[in-house]
Amino acid sequence: MYVCICKGITDTQIRAAVQDGASSVSDVHSSLGVASQCGKCGILAKEIVRESLDDVMDNEQLFYAVT
Repeated sequence: MYVCICKGITDTQIRAAVQDGASSVSDVHSSLGVASQCGKCGILAKEIVRESLDDVMDNEQLFYAVT
């Protein structure tokens, strides 16, 4: 879905930016330009970044198997 109509940025692009290392809305703003014109998308972009970071943390292996 489109999150930022001004720049044509989708939730998929935001999620991909987080997968590529973005860890905040500021990082996504720098890489994609989200929330750089009217700013109405900022709240939704923040929610998507937060959810994506949670997903990244859930998928990380936080332990090593001992054999």
